[in-house]
Amino acid sequence: MIRENQRIFNIALVIIDFTVITLALIIAWDIRFATNLLGFGSNVGGFYHYILPLLLILPSYILIYYFLGLYTPQRTKRTITLETFKILQANCVGLFFLVTMLFVLDFVDYSRYMLALFGILSTILSITERFVIRKVLQYLRSKRYNIKYILVIGTGPLARHFTEVIMQNEYLGYDIVGFLDENHSQADFIDGFKVLGSVENLEDVLSNHLVDRVVITLSPDKYDFLEDMVETCDKYGVRAEIIPPYYLYLPAKPHLDVIEGIPLIQVRHIPLDNSFNMFLKRCFDLILVVPAVVILSPLLIIVAILVKISSPGPVIFKQERLGLNKKSFQMYKFRSMKVQDEEKEKFQWTTKDDPRKTRFGSFIRRTSIDELPQFFNIIKGEMSLIGPRPERPHFAEKFKEEIPKYMVKHHVRPGMTGWAQVNGYRGNTSIKKRIEHDIYYVENWTPALDVEIFFKTIINIFRDENAY
Repeated sequence: MIRENQRIFNIALVIIDFTVITLALIIAWDIRFATNLLGFGSNVGGFYHYILPLLLILPSYILIYYFLGLYTPQRTKRTITLETFKILQANCVGLFFLVTMLFVLDFVDYSRYMLALFGILSTILSITERFVIRKVLQYLRSKRYNIKYILVIGTGPLARHFTEVIMQNEYLGYDIVGFLDENHSQADFIDGFKVLGSVENLEDVLSNHLVDRVVITLSPDKYDFLEDMVETCDKYGVRAEIIPPYYLYLPAKPHLDVIEGIPLIQVRHIPLDNSFNMFLKRCFDLILVVPAVVILSPLLIIVAILVKISSPGPVIFKQERLGLNKKSFQMYKFRSMKVQDEEKEKFQWTTKDDPRKTRFGSFIRRTSIDELPQFFNIIKGEMSLIGPRPERPHFAEKFKEEIPKYMVKHHVRPGMTGWAQVNGYRGNTSIKKRIEHDIYYVENWTPALDVEIFFKTIINIFRDENAY
């Protein structure tokens, strides 16, 4: 019944998407030509002339939505952020496909303004539609509609924690049928749910109860039963799922790799290990940084002259930092301090009223202008525009002994700014909190997150109290 409901829901979702995309095109046409639907008859600007490509748009958009996973069940996705990003991706690809087809079919008089309106409207309406649908579904599930029933095998701490999570999050739409465990009798109750028997009773329970999923929470010493349990679930067409006892060590989105048929679960999920993601991020860096160097070149020259005038010494300060895969590189800055002994400088931490700073140096540090030469580190591929801030080798060695997971940040290129910095963890702030934010960035990177950090950096650049 649940599977049938899911199939009906997916069909309904496709129909709603068809309607939303059609509506977006109609509204875009009406805004562009400032008319009403009685003006069908005209050629250029006529409704039929612009609605004809809809025959190409609808199937292509629905296919793109399908391939991006927008028709897969989202029951366990509490946030709509991921779905929003996928809709943005799908609509960008769909609009590109539409423009390409218009060119191929020689629709040369198709309004570009209307196309832009359609792209914006279809995205906004689709995101709104999905948001409303998810909220309605969550509400219905919280009222015990569209429920999936789970049988839990095991009654240990892992099983009890799983049950507690299910019961605290009614929006998920799950209900516990009961437990199977050989250490309890059928008269026992665990957290209010009945023990239906031992593991040997699995087939009887699946025959006599409505069960959609079997969740196995056994300890490794009980895995002798695993093969029989999975075969029994397959026999009755019930999905079997395992919560491994080491799940606490896995990331929120574990990645499965395969070497000659042997599955490997990656303990640390790094989206930027994906070659396409790396390419996308590199393009993002170069598209923004190369024009920025050209545009800001007069400022760079003026700052260089003022640094030289303000105190004796080199204009550019180079300092060894650890980057991607713990490889060291020379990070560039405009010199903001008096020339120091290189060996002593390696072990000194900058403070708010540091006497080593020059007067002009204090200004460029406060406004982050001293960081601009790192554009050239980015062009060289040693850094990225967005990423965890790089640290000196001495402090990296110190922190890796004091702060768990500190070295995880070196799985990606370091950045000029990052998730920690835009959340206020810059300068003399908590290293532990900074690393927590860095690890979040490493494990949850998306282009949308980079864009968010970029704009937050621009907004905060002149009001960051920790910039000194």
